[in-house]
Amino acid sequence: MDISVVVPVYGCRAALPELHKRLTDTLSKLTNEYEIILVNDQCPQNSWEVIEELCAKDFHVKGIELSRNFGQMKAILAGLDYSTGSWVVVMDCDLQDRPEEIIKLYEKAQEGYDAVFARRSHRQDKKLKKFLAAQFYKVYRFATDGNYDGAVCNFSIISRAVVEAYCSMREQHRGYVMYINWLGFRRTTVDVEHNERFEGESSYSLKKRISMAVDLLTSQSDKVLRLAVGLGFCMSIVSFLVIIGLVIYKLVADVSVGWTSLIASNFLIGGLVIMVVGVVGVYVGNVFMQTKGRPLYIIRQILNKEDK
Repeated sequence: MDISVVVPVYGCRAALPELHKRLTDTLSKLTNEYEIILVNDQCPQNSWEVIEELCAKDFHVKGIELSRNFGQMKAILAGLDYSTGSWVVVMDCDLQDRPEEIIKLYEKAQEGYDAVFARRSHRQDKKLKKFLAAQFYKVYRFATDGNYDGAVCNFSIISRAVVEAYCSMREQHRGYVMYINWLGFRRTTVDVEHNERFEGESSYSLKKRISMAVDLLTSQSDKVLRLAVGLGFCMSIVSFLVIIGLVIYKLVADVSVGWTSLIASNFLIGGLVIMVVGVVGVYVGNVFMQTKGRPLYIIRQILNKEDK
């Protein structure tokens, strides 16, 4: 197998036939040995029916149905685990990633790169989504001391060596682009066109985005813990100075400072303690989830499966 294309499927059921057609037209220009792996992450629109139809009429299409919704990152991992191509493309199912751009990614990879990511020069997303993504990457760059471009997306092509290395990391909280960068293989980016979503809205709500951001930050960096320790240390110094100031004020001006300052300081210290304990709790929770050793995904069935 020369090229595998891994597509996590959640929502955008109507886009799958068009996605299959455009992928087939594009991949057939590169090779006859290709596979399209559609991973159904328990799509609420019952996209599995469409995947079954595509598998029945085209042996190049492999269908993987997960037992429940495990999330996009784990659906991608499932597709990569069962891919067989020397090169593997990862892309979304909503046709914002243009299948025709695979040729550009593949040709760039032949220049000696192990991973080539698509960079959306003109991102077709809402302003709020782009703003939140930009702020997250600023925080993430600080937390991990890495250099991450917010315009780079999951749409990419990676070599078999990168696939095997990525799949060897069985961590619960996953980030595709960040993990590939961490692996350290020779990689680059290519500017591509970014289309409007084929139908519907993204399933990533603001709550899900914040939750994912917290998981990524706390699972890959201890800087948040260090910041909490530093904040507690600074506040201790500030509190100590305030106490000295109040004592001097009492002695010099002979004015009662009353209970207000005491209550305020108690609230301040109590809030800081709760915050720091909460941060530690998040890290302990991550450790707890990882040490359980549960599978990252469970497969209900596979269509057109070939032995690796």
